[in-house]
Amino acid sequence: MPSFDVVSEIDTHELANAVDQANREVSQRFDFKDTGANFELGDHLITLHAQVDFQLKQMLDVLRLKLTKRGIDIVCLEPGELEIALNAASQQLVLRHGIDADSGRKLQRLIKDSKLKLQASIQGDQLRVTGKQRDDLQAGMALIRKAGLDRPLQFKNFRD
Repeated sequence: MPSFDVVSEIDTHELANAVDQANREVSQRFDFKDTGANFELGDHLITLHAQVDFQLKQMLDVLRLKLTKRGIDIVCLEPGELEIALNAASQQLVLRHGIDADSGRKLQRLIKDSKLKLQASIQGDQLRVTGKQRDDLQAGMALIRKAGLDRPLQFKNFRD
């Protein structure tokens, strides 16, 4: 029976490259000279450090540009609160990955309500969609792309 998996993954190698490029650009820009502004990449978390909140906003724009050039969808970024101290400001960006239970149920309901001859089942942090015909699966992919979730979705493991 034909099937495919819907996943939400971030290429960690490209992410590390984008953060490194953003660090290099910030260290070379005139308005960031000797300010100590930098990006730190953690486990599905990016921390921005600067002296004032205005610089954080500029750094976020630089990071978004570098991520899009590397092919990473910026929808996966979830900005946190600005933390401002006396002479330092920081902000954490959470990288959304995987399909959580709520998003999985939303996609399941979307597929079921579409009247396509497809079945969807949640398997961990991915969604498996099965059907009898390849055309139905492709229509399901188009439907999921138009759904507009808060995270980037990829289709893997298409079996005919």
